[in-house]
Amino acid sequence: MLEYFNTIKNNNAYIKEAIFSLFITIVSFLCIIVLAFIIFFIVKESIPILKHIGIYNFVFGKVWRPLAFGVSESYGIFYIILATIYTAMLSTLISLFIGIGFSIFLVFIANDFVRSFSLSLMDLIVAVPSVIYGFIGLVIIVKFFERVLNMSAGESVLAASILLSFMILPFIISTVTESMIVLKKSYNNVSISLGVDKWYMVLKLILPNSKNAILVGFILAVSRALGETMAVMMVIGNSLVFPRLLGKAETIASLIALEIGMAEVKSMHYSALFASGAVLMITLSIINIFVHFLKKYLLKLEL
Repeated sequence: MLEYFNTIKNNNAYIKEAIFSLFITIVSFLCIIVLAFIIFFIVKESIPILKHIGIYNFVFGKVWRPLAFGVSESYGIFYIILATIYTAMLSTLISLFIGIGFSIFLVFIANDFVRSFSLSLMDLIVAVPSVIYGFIGLVIIVKFFERVLNMSAGESVLAASILLSFMILPFIISTVTESMIVLKKSYNNVSISLGVDKWYMVLKLILPNSKNAILVGFILAVSRALGETMAVMMVIGNSLVFPRLLGKAETIASLIALEIGMAEVKSMHYSALFASGAVLMITLSIINIFVHFLKKYLLKLEL
C-alpha cells in the first residue's frame, strides 16, 4: 500500500513538473515571437529612409535636418551615435569603479544591517522614475556646472554621464555584491586559517573571481545607459553637434522622444526615427557580443 501511494505521489510530482515545464516553454516562445515582431516592425519602417539615402549616408552623415524640404534636407546621425556611445560608456566607467568599491565595502566592512539597508536602497533607486532624476540633474548638476565652472549652460555630456552613472549604479552594486558574498563564504575561513590578510584575499582572490559578475553588471549598466531617455534629454542640451565632454549633444533615445510626436506618419522623417532606433538596437547587440567574446577569452586565459 505504501508503495502504491509513493507511486501516485511521484506521478503527481512528474505531472506538475511537466505542466510547469510546458508553461515556461510556451511563455518563452511567446516572448521570442513578440520580440521578432518588434524587430520586424522597426526594420520595416526603417526601409524607406535607407532606400532614399542609403545606409552609409544615414549612419555616417553628420547633418540632421529632416524638416528642411528640398535639396537641403538631410538625415545623418553620426554625431548622435557618437554622443549615445560616449555618454553610455563614460557613465558606465564612472559607476563601475564606484560600484565595485561600494560592493567591497558592503561585503567586507559593513555589518548585516548596513548591507541589507543599502541593498534595499539600491532597489528603491531603480524604482524612481527617470523624470525625477532629470529634475535632480537640472537643479543640482547643471546648476553646479553653471556656477562653479562658469559655463553659460550647464547642460553637457558630462552632466548627463554623472546623472546616468547614479541611475545605473544599483545594477552593478547588486550583481557584484551577490557574487562577492558567495566568494567570501568560500574563501574567508580558509584565508583566516592560513593567516592571509583580508585585503590580500580581496585583491588576489575575490576581485579576480568576480570578473564574470562585473561583466554582467557592465552589460546591464550599458543597456540601461544606452536606452535612457527622459533624464538624459533634460540635462544633455539636445544639440546636434559633435559631442564634447563639456559641450551639448543629443542621444538617439532623446532624438526619438523629442521628434516622434511631430513626425508625419510614413514620412522620411518618421522612417529615419525608426531607423535610428534600429541603429540603437544594433549598437547594443554589438556591445553585448563583444563582452560575450571577452568573457570567453578570459575563461581561456584561466585554463
